Amino acid sequence: MDFGSLETWGYLAVAFFAFGGSLFIVAAAGVFAFMGKMDLTTALTIAIVSNFLGDMFLFYLGKYQKKEIQPYFAKHKRKIALATLIMRKYGIAAIFIQKFLYGIKTLVPLSMALSKYDFKKFGFYNFFASIVFVLTIGLSAYYSSEVIIAFFGVIKEKPWIAPLVLFSILGLAWFTMEKLTKKR
Repeated sequence: MDFGSLETWGYLAVAFFAFGGSLFIVAAAGVFAFMGKMDLTTALTIAIVSNFLGDMFLFYLGKYQKKEIQPYFAKHKRKIALATLIMRKYGIAAIFIQKFLYGIKTLVPLSMALSKYDFKKFGFYNFFASIVFVLTIGLSAYYSSEVIIAFFGVIKEKPWIAPLVLFSILGLAWFTMEKLTKKR
């Protein structure tokens, strides 16, 4: 085993960041698999398991470590309210929806745990939600790799595009979250 290789560190990165719900690492795994640097099945399996365990960990914290985690949520009351609304409005589908929503993906498992949702039931649905999430992002990136690689080629030639795209995406995400969390 070569500890200096992308394959070794790539799989560890997938495990670590998928635990936190990163869709970017799952997409990167898809692109690296397309390039032949990683095995697609192995990378996506690691991402599924890690993503599942990450949300189970958050649910566990919300269910059994309430007092210890409450200070961290003082600044995120709007996001918690939004996560609770999503949970109430969509029920089980909230477990699937939250995987794709940056900014509240951490809060839905915690909100569900705080609302006394059943641990086994959450685990059951979370397993399938992790599969849907990882396969959607990973396979989309895999099959779109030529376009993604070409885009990075353009960024390499014109580096000023990268911050423009990054700030546009961040601005759109911020604007969307602000719109969703404001009182109507």
